[in-house]
Amino acid sequence: MSNISKKPKRILFLHPNFPAQFRHLATALAKDDNYQVVFGTNRQEGNIPGVFKAIYEPSRTAAPQTHHYIRNLENAVITGQAVYRICEKLKTEGFIPDIVYAHSGWGPGLFIKEVFPKAELLCFFEWFYHAKGSDADFDPSEPLNADDQCRIRVKNSPILFDLYNCDRGLSPTNWQRQQFPKEYHQKITVCHDGIDTKFFQPQGNAKLILPRINLDLSHIQEIVTYVGRGMEPYRGFTQFMEAVALIQQQRPNCHIVVVGEDRVAYGKNLPNGQTYKQLMLEKLDLDLSRLHFTGRLPYDEYLQVLQASSAHIYLTRPFVLSWSMLEAMSTGCLLIASDTPPVLEVIKDGKNGLLVDFFSPQRIADKVNQALDNSQDMISIRKAARKTIISNYDLDILLPKHLDWMLGKKTSLNSHGFSK
Repeated sequence: MSNISKKPKRILFLHPNFPAQFRHLATALAKDDNYQVVFGTNRQEGNIPGVFKAIYEPSRTAAPQTHHYIRNLENAVITGQAVYRICEKLKTEGFIPDIVYAHSGWGPGLFIKEVFPKAELLCFFEWFYHAKGSDADFDPSEPLNADDQCRIRVKNSPILFDLYNCDRGLSPTNWQRQQFPKEYHQKITVCHDGIDTKFFQPQGNAKLILPRINLDLSHIQEIVTYVGRGMEPYRGFTQFMEAVALIQQQRPNCHIVVVGEDRVAYGKNLPNGQTYKQLMLEKLDLDLSRLHFTGRLPYDEYLQVLQASSAHIYLTRPFVLSWSMLEAMSTGCLLIASDTPPVLEVIKDGKNGLLVDFFSPQRIADKVNQALDNSQDMISIRKAARKTIISNYDLDILLPKHLDWMLGKKTSLNSHGFSK
C-alpha cells in the first residue's frame, strides 16, 4: 500500500473476478488524482494502471455435509470473511474507503458495514433467482421438483442481505431489476455498464482472417456467427447447433463461426461429464470443414468476427442479458435473437433485429436464410441496431452517468433507469 498516494476520496471495488463490470469505472477513477482506487478481488491476473489490487482468499469452500440449499450462503459467508480480513489489513495501512461498490451474490459485501461502518455501500445487482417466471422453469423438458423450488428460494439469501444492507443499488437492465423484490425497487437504479461504440463499430467488406488460430475465411461470402462465454442450454447452444445442421444442408457455401469456451458458464453440466459441444457433434450430421470453433478470443480478434458476420445468432433464456448481443449490434451485425424478455427490452422485430422462437431450430434457420437471401434489405436493420446502441447503451454517455450515480452526484437517471 505504500506505493499508493493519498487521494481525497477513497473507493473500494469488490468483485471475485477482475475487473468485470467495474472495468470502466475503476479505469476512469484511477486516472483522476482526486480518487484513490483499490480493487478487492479473488483473481490474480490482470491490472489497471493506478488501481491497487487487494487479493482476498477464502479459507475454504462450503463443507460437503452442509445442506445443499445453503452451500451458496456458506460460500458467501466464507468469502465475506476473507474480504473482512483484507479490509482490516487495508485499514491498518491507512486506507478507509468513502465508498464501497460490491457485486452482489458471491458475498464480498456481506460484512462491509461491520469493518467500514461509515462507508457508503453500493451493490451491483445482476440477478435475483425465481423458481417460476424466468430462467429456471423456462424449458418444459426440465421440470422443477419441490426440492429445486425450495433450493432456488434459499439461493437468494446473500443477495437479500445485500439488498437490506446496501445504501444504494444498480442493475444493468430494467428486465434484471424487475426480478428483485418490489419492496427494494426504489433502492435500485438502472444503468447499463455501457458499450464502447468506438471500438465495436462496423467495417465495410470486412474479411475474417485470424492467423493465430489458422482461420482464413477471407474468400467466404456467408458467415454466420455465435458468441458465448460457454456452450450451454441457457444461451440456446443446443438449438443453435440444430439450426446449424439445417443451415449447412440448405446453404453449401455458408460457414459458421462459434466464439466461446467448451464449458458451462450458466446452468447445469451434463451428468455424464460430456460437454454440450461434444453431445451435439455426436448427435448431428455436420460438415466440420464449415464449422469453426475459435475458443475464447482476445478483443481485437473477437471484433473481426463480428465485423465479418453476415448474420449473428443470439439466444438466451429469460436471464441476464449478454454484453455480446449489444456488442454485436454496435458492430452493425444482423441480429437473429430469441424473443425472450431480456432481448425484447432492446430488439423490435424487423426494425433493429429479427426475433425467433428460442425452441425452434427450424425457425432460426429460416431467419438466417431470410437474412442471407435478402442482404441488401437487411442494411437498414443493421444500421438501426447500431443506432440503438449509440442512443441507449453508449459507454461515452453511460459511464459519466454511472460515475455520477456512484459518487452521489446529480444524475439524469432515476430509480427506474429512465432520464428525468
